[in-house]
Amino acid sequence: MGMKISVCGKGGSGKSTLVGLLAAAAQARDLTTLVVDSDESNSGLFRMLGFNEPPIPLMALVGGKEGIKEKMNQPSILSETNITLEQIPDGYINEKNGLKLVSIGKIHQALEGCACPMGVLSREFLKKLRLAKDEIAMVDMEAGIEHFGRGVDNSIDVVLVVVEPSFESIALAEKIKDLAAGINKQLWAVLNKISSDNLIDEIKTKLKCREMETIGVISYDASVFHAGLKGDTLIQGRATHQAGEILEFLLTAIKR
Repeated sequence: MGMKISVCGKGGSGKSTLVGLLAAAAQARDLTTLVVDSDESNSGLFRMLGFNEPPIPLMALVGGKEGIKEKMNQPSILSETNITLEQIPDGYINEKNGLKLVSIGKIHQALEGCACPMGVLSREFLKKLRLAKDEIAMVDMEAGIEHFGRGVDNSIDVVLVVVEPSFESIALAEKIKDLAAGINKQLWAVLNKISSDNLIDEIKTKLKCREMETIGVISYDASVFHAGLKGDTLIQGRATHQAGEILEFLLTAIKR
């Protein structure tokens, strides 16, 4: 079976960037790679992955927010018992060179209401998603911890928490660790926006004191930064190589 990876953390820590880098690393290993955009506020992930436009949100398949609300008391929102990549209708999935992208939904206007229906759909989609041995899914979660409360992470195989150099990011990572442990999910930390070896050692020590293992570091990479600033596809660079090492660790660790 394939692997489902949740990428979460503080807002602005670089979750989407890590998802993009890991997706590129998975493609380089000839893995069919599905990215699930489960962040209702970030609208630029599709550009980072090299697509010209986003897919139609999966929420449209079930009648939008109102359609989900009407089905809340039913056993299932999606009619399928299991969902494979081939079953996702055209238009609702972007595809290019083994990379696939689906989007749960976005908040587009003021007073639209809470994002709870999107969380319900994310949870059910990930629960029903079936991956083949050479397929991998990476979920760009919303910032913070609410997705744990909604049960979105229940069907995930491993949780990656992105930690940037700030007290708030480290404190949130510790909270995420506790929530992941509560549903028996393996969690590892990845450091991002790192500018020096001394900073790596300092943050790793702080995380170790909180019983979190760091499995990789994404250094500050100007090419990645400028691509993100312009809304362009991520450019190959040092960060891409580092993401490949992180993915290799995950693939090896899950096989044990």
